[in-house]
Amino acid sequence: MYDLDSVTKIYPQGHSRIQALSNVSMQVGPGEQIALLGPNGAGKSTLFRLLNATIRPTGGSLLFEGKDLALMNGAQIRSVRRRIGTIFQQHNLVPSLTVVQNTLCGALGRWSFAHTVRGMLRPDRNDLEKALSAIESVGLADKRDACAGELSGGQQQRVAIARALMQNPDIILADEPVASLDPRLADEIMDLLMCIASESKRTLIVSLHKVEVALQRLPRVIALRDGAVEFDGASADVSENLLKELYKSAARSVERQDEVTGFRHEFNCLS
Repeated sequence: MYDLDSVTKIYPQGHSRIQALSNVSMQVGPGEQIALLGPNGAGKSTLFRLLNATIRPTGGSLLFEGKDLALMNGAQIRSVRRRIGTIFQQHNLVPSLTVVQNTLCGALGRWSFAHTVRGMLRPDRNDLEKALSAIESVGLADKRDACAGELSGGQQQRVAIARALMQNPDIILADEPVASLDPRLADEIMDLLMCIASESKRTLIVSLHKVEVALQRLPRVIALRDGAVEFDGASADVSENLLKELYKSAARSVERQDEVTGFRHEFNCLS
């Protein structure tokens, strides 16, 4: 599905430049389940934004099913984005909307403006059935009419997963989906993601800080350090020495500030 060859991403920042990724090469096939590891500042967030077609690479090539994302026009990019469901650490739900309404938001990418207005107020039967099916699959059928702001953190994460499923995506990108959850809830969310991916044969890429969760749950690990691929292989082959080397510079947590600044600059330029 993905083929990255020497991908580089540079963000302009004032009179300087921030290189978030450097010569990243990797392939991701249909149905693979992958853990993305690395300390803050490694480039994980930038890689996710490239994979969900939110930003484009500065150099190298990023192919999606054999087609270069950098050469696609706006309509083609939007078509790709509809096939990729992204689940964020911050659930990005609308607290005042119900579970059903938040789930329906997953279909906004393929709705017209008129359909959006009508669909949020009085969804048609087909859309409502899809939303209810997604809600049931994440175990929240009894909360369908509850406002998202009334739910626990674990329940809100389940709504975020249901919203992604509403897209009927081929790929699920989960960015730190269990970082803010206690161990029991983290296990439940990982069980849910793995089950959904396995049963529907969807590609799953999960960014994780919890190394033990990654190694126990996902068969393949891609580890980033300083914007480059440090390791790409089977979870069973990840050694203690590799992990020590990978996280020894973890104190240099500059990723969020640099990447957010760069992303905002690029977004403003594209708007």
